[in-house]
This record gives sequence, structure tokens and C-alpha cells, in this order.
Amino acid sequence: MKPFNPPLADWQGKTAWIVGASSGIGRATALALLEGGARVAVSARNGDALEELAALHNDAALPPRVIVLPLDVCDAAAVAAAYAQLQAMAGTVDLVLFNAATYGVLRADAFALDEMLVHQQVNYVGALNVLAAVLPGFVARGAGHVSLTASVAGFRGLPKSLAYGPTKAALTNLAEVLYIDLHARGVGVSVIQPGFVATALTAKNDFTMPALITPAQAAEAMLDGWRRGAFEIHFPRRFTFWMKLMRLLPYRLYFPAVARFTGL
Repeated sequence: MKPFNPPLADWQGKTAWIVGASSGIGRATALALLEGGARVAVSARNGDALEELAALHNDAALPPRVIVLPLDVCDAAAVAAAYAQLQAMAGTVDLVLFNAATYGVLRADAFALDEMLVHQQVNYVGALNVLAAVLPGFVARGAGHVSLTASVAGFRGLPKSLAYGPTKAALTNLAEVLYIDLHARGVGVSVIQPGFVATALTAKNDFTMPALITPAQAAEAMLDGWRRGAFEIHFPRRFTFWMKLMRLLPYRLYFPAVARFTGL
């Protein structure tokens, strides 16, 4: 089967920018790419965590393998400035992964507009700010790859996901449209659909998380997906299979099934 995207298999000499790299999946992906030979730019609000990562991999006598670019994804000017700095330091950027996210448990009977808007600004508008910075150059060059981290929580409505789920559904739709528009232009697009991964965000959950995996396992699945030229990279499959199946159910079956399986 022909891959959706040009496969990203050999990272030697390539540069990746991970936005949302201070912990969890983003940090693990940075480590995996570094192990594969890539130069990695890392961004997040937590500059200290980024500097710690860089200190483990940079040699003062050599060009940096880890480029630290602290930023807030909600600040469009800061995102654009960081990308300009990266281009000045590294030249061509081969992969941009938008992985920044916030997550808070919220149900409709405790609706909080401020919480809804924070999720929107970080999880979705943050992605738009990154795209605004990188896409013009990618399109002009006819190369490059954009990857957006969504979530299986965006597949369909789920309890306690009032603020988080819609933003992830939006990212999936955004990735689909980007692929349609950019594939013929030579620009790769992929969407990451993690199940439960043991991170600081999922640690907020007060329920048993089925098929929980480590950030390192998530990073391995992502690199495998890029290597295969996949559009949708979902993991772990023993869990995402069932979530995909739930997407096919009509509402008269879906709503009772969710109530049964979640006990809510």
C-alpha cells in the first residue's frame, strides 16, 4: 500500500521541532529522535526542563544537538520569533510536532467558560500559531512534515472531557484538511491519536486507565508511524481499536454504551 506521506526513516542530518517537549510524550519523542541522529529543537513554557534536556546532549565544543526555544504557544509573536531563530540556527526544518496541551477534568454541570477557553487557546489556537509560522516555508519549499497530537478523547464525546475532547476533535479535523490541501504540494501531514499515556496530565484522572503505556512506548509508536509514512498514528492499538469501533455506533447505541462502560 502506498504511504500517505513521504516516509521519515533516516533522521541523520535532519532537524525536528517539538512544541510541548518539557515532559511526557514530547520529551520522550525528543529523546527518541536524538537517539536516531536528529537535531531537535524543543519548546515549552518550562525553560528549565528544556535546558536540563539540552545539558544531557549538547557538547560545548560542537554545534548544539538540542536547541532550546522556550515559548508560550498562546503568544503568536513568540512562536514566530522562535521559529525564525530556529531557521537561523539550523536552516531547513524537516518535522514540526505540535504536542503542547492542557487538560482538566470538566463536566457540563460545572460548566466553566474560562476553563473551556484555556483549553481552546492552548490545544487548538496554539497549533494555529505554530502552523502560521511554519507552513509558508514548507509550502514554498514543497517539503517538510507537520504532525499534530490529538487524542482518542476527540473521537466522540466522553464524560469529564467537556473542555479537552472538543479541542482534540478539532485538531483531527484540522489535520485532515491540511492533508487534503498540502499532500499534492509535497508537505507531509500526520495526526497522533494517543490512548492513555502515563504523563503529568493523565495523572489527574481518578479512574483506572485501560492499556496505559509509557511516554517512551508512545514515542516509539510515533517514530514507527512517521517511518511508515502514516497519516493517522494511533496507539496502543489494543485500546484504540475499540475506540475506533465506538465511533461507528449510532447514537442510540453509543450513549448507552458510554454510560455502561464509564459508570456515569
